[in-house]
Amino acid sequence: MKFGQVSDPSQIDFTLPKDHPRTEEILKKYQSRDFNVFVGCAKWNKTDLKGFYPRGTKDELSYYSTQFNSIELNATFYKSPTPDQVLTWKDKTPADFKFFPKVPNTVSHYRRLLNITDVVTQFATSVLNFDDKLGMVFLQLHDNFKPKDFDRLEKFIHDWPKEVPLAVELRNEEWFADKERFDATMDLFEKYNITNIIVDTAGRRDLLHMRLTTATAFIRYVGANHESDYTRLDDWIERIKIWEQEGLKNLYFFVHQNVEKASPLLSAYFIEALNKEFNMNLHVPLMA
Repeated sequence: MKFGQVSDPSQIDFTLPKDHPRTEEILKKYQSRDFNVFVGCAKWNKTDLKGFYPRGTKDELSYYSTQFNSIELNATFYKSPTPDQVLTWKDKTPADFKFFPKVPNTVSHYRRLLNITDVVTQFATSVLNFDDKLGMVFLQLHDNFKPKDFDRLEKFIHDWPKEVPLAVELRNEEWFADKERFDATMDLFEKYNITNIIVDTAGRRDLLHMRLTTATAFIRYVGANHESDYTRLDDWIERIKIWEQEGLKNLYFFVHQNVEKASPLLSAYFIEALNKEFNMNLHVPLMA
């Protein structure tokens, strides 16, 4: 994941900003007594996750799902899966495993939320075959999709099939620069129970908005293959601890790296910290 990559991570201020004032209000509104945690990588293929799979591993997804409880399913961004493909993935994983498929780029990048009913219907119909293993679908808008197209986003969210939980990632800086527009967009997300994705990456600190719109924190963490990656995760533990006390129900945390083979190592570190802080017993991924 090259998005937000910088040449010298040591020059970046990785301090997490303060929470948006509305975040605490949202969490206290839900006041959940449950705390469900899912941590995973962006991919399961052996080429990217070198050193993770034991020699002789025949089915990468089957093994991956013994080490992680979720996957950020980026493969669906490039090609919408068929129902049969979804059932194949589903059947290879344990009962408590969750998939988080990305909305196809036909919707977000090529048609830019216009004339997409056919694609959305096909995609939603397919991913519903995950049944209880469907965590949440997420839409990643193009970097140049701007607030001038708010009406498109509003219609997309209004028309989105309500039985499929949805998160949205805004990437253009204009969404965050205009407070009035940002607040209006977050109000829209709240109205339709859409989760606002938080991206933590070195070169785009504006995406670290700390504005939750539901009782779910969906965080896409992009390491910099730098020693600061671990202290950044420590900071996230402290923030998640505050959110959990305020009422956070779900934590979906996906680890990316510019060199992806380090993702399982970072994930293991993070999961160990979660287990210690929240008295959990999440499986800690092993390296081959």
